[in-house]
Amino acid sequence: MSHNLNFNEQTGKYSFYSHKEIAWHTYGQVSQERQNSRQVIIQSQLDFPVSKAPNVFRFPSSKELIAENDFFTYRTDTEEVLGRHVTDEYHIVQNVDAFTFFDSIVGGEGILYETAGALGKGERIFITAKLPTYIKVGNDDVIEQYLFLTTAHDGSESITIAFTPVRIVCNNTLNAALANCSNILKIRHTANAQAQLKEAHKVMGMVNTLSPLMEQAFNQWAKVSITDSEVQRLIQIALAPNKETLTNIREGRADENSTVFKNQCANTFSYAMMADSQQLETTKGTLFGAFNAVTGYFQNVRTYKDSEEKINSLLCGGTAQKKAQATFNLCASFAKHGADALQLN
Repeated sequence: MSHNLNFNEQTGKYSFYSHKEIAWHTYGQVSQERQNSRQVIIQSQLDFPVSKAPNVFRFPSSKELIAENDFFTYRTDTEEVLGRHVTDEYHIVQNVDAFTFFDSIVGGEGILYETAGALGKGERIFITAKLPTYIKVGNDDVIEQYLFLTTAHDGSESITIAFTPVRIVCNNTLNAALANCSNILKIRHTANAQAQLKEAHKVMGMVNTLSPLMEQAFNQWAKVSITDSEVQRLIQIALAPNKETLTNIREGRADENSTVFKNQCANTFSYAMMADSQQLETTKGTLFGAFNAVTGYFQNVRTYKDSEEKINSLLCGGTAQKKAQATFNLCASFAKHGADALQLN
C-alpha cells in the first residue's frame, strides 16, 4: 500500500479527511460542506488519544510489552505501539490539541479545514487549513494562504507548522522565506509543548510579516520581463544539485551534466512555456512566471513515490522546498540586478 494512510480497523475507514477534493488515491472521507474541528477530527479518524508507558507494560487487554527504551507511546483505542524510543522528557501533544491550536489562530470561525489525516499506525498526523485572507498578484491572480501542521507521536520529529501560499490557478505550492523571516515554526515535544501551541500569535505574526512582503515581491516580479533563454538558465541554476553541475553550466558544458538533471530542467522549462497557468498576464514572460515554473514543476509534474514523500519534499524541508527557496533568492536577485544575477563568475 503505497499511500501509507492509516486504516482504522475498528471503523473500517482510512484516516483521511478532505474538503471537496478527492485525494490520496481516493481513500478517506470527502465532505462537500465545510466542517468544524470536531467534525474533522472524527471524519479523519484522528479522535484517538495517545499515551506514554514505561518499557515494561501490560495493556488493558492483558497484552504485555517490553520496549527498547525507557518509555514508549501507544494508541489507547487500538493499543498499537507508535514509538518505542521516547524518553521521560517526551511530552505527548494530543491530536485534539493540534486542532484547538488551529481554532485559536483566527478565532475558530475563520479557519477553514482542508485536509487532515494519519500515516502508518497513526504515529504521524497532518492538518491543512486555509486562512480567510489571501495575496493578490495583478488583477486576477489570487494566492490563498494555508497553514500546514504535522507532528509525530513516535518521538521522531518536532511539531512543525508551515505557512504555505498556494495559487488557485494551478495549485502551486510556494515556499518562500523572505529576508530573515522563516515560513516554518518548530515546537519540541517537551513539557511546555501545549503551552507553546497556544501561542498562536507567533504563527499569525509569521503570516502577517510574510504575507505583505510576498505580495509586494510577487507583484514586482509580475512586471519584470525575462526572456526564454534567461528562464532556461534560471531553471538550471535553481535546480543544480551540486557545485560540479553549476561549474558545467558556467563553463558551457551543460551537456556533461546527468541525464536526470537535464530531464528535470527540460520538464520544468516545458511547464514554464506551456502550462495554462503560465499564460496569464502575471506569468507569461515574467519573473513571477519563472518562479512559478519551478514550484509548479515540483507540485504538478514531478512524480513521487507516494503522498508522504510529496509532503516531505514540499513542506518539511525536502528537495522541493529547498529548490523553491533557491529559486526565490535567484528571482529576488534578478529583480535587482537583471540578467547579471544569472552569471556564475
